[in-house]
Amino acid sequence: MTDVETVTSLDLRGKTITTFILYEAHHALQNRAVGDRIELVTDAFPAIDPDIAAWCRTTGNPLIDVGVDGEARRYVIENGPQRRSGHKLAAVISDDGLFELLSPLGFALAAALEGDDVSIYFLGPALRILAKGYTAKMHGPGRPFSRFPRSGLAKVGHIPPEDKITQLQELGAQLYACAPSMDHYKVDQDDLAFDDVTVCEYLTFMEQMHSADIQLYV
Repeated sequence: MTDVETVTSLDLRGKTITTFILYEAHHALQNRAVGDRIELVTDAFPAIDPDIAAWCRTTGNPLIDVGVDGEARRYVIENGPQRRSGHKLAAVISDDGLFELLSPLGFALAAALEGDDVSIYFLGPALRILAKGYTAKMHGPGRPFSRFPRSGLAKVGHIPPEDKITQLQELGAQLYACAPSMDHYKVDQDDLAFDDVTVCEYLTFMEQMHSADIQLYV
């Protein structure tokens, strides 16, 4: 591995979810000078390598070096000039299941981390995710045992859905809540756990979908 000076080193071994890894990288690079470098230390998990490389290409943060250190991989990333991707993702999420939320929130996080403008509309049961104190659970007979898979998911980097939503807002995502769903599930504006949520119906979010070149409906 090339001997390069880094500003900080992040030990992320044990985490295999690349949105978790790259959120930490993004956070470490924020407010750093252009040309500063960070080092990510991860497990040698097959999906990590191409995802870090793709993120670096998309964001303009050069991947300076990749090395192997026993069972670990080391990535040196240079902070490039900040830029937006020019893309926009509009996602509609209607399911509040623990596993059903993994993909839509994962793709939304990936898009936000790559510099896309992200808008998310929560309706139906998913609206409850925005309420204070709500915890996503498994569907069906496994529902009472949801804490066990939650623990396993968190171990590899799938943080709770409400924490992913907080990360998305920090990355600039805009949240929308379906007004009829709020009424149906007895969630008032004061019950929302997040600030700056636009309460609306379909036509308002259709405006976001019209301008989006990436659309998800889950």
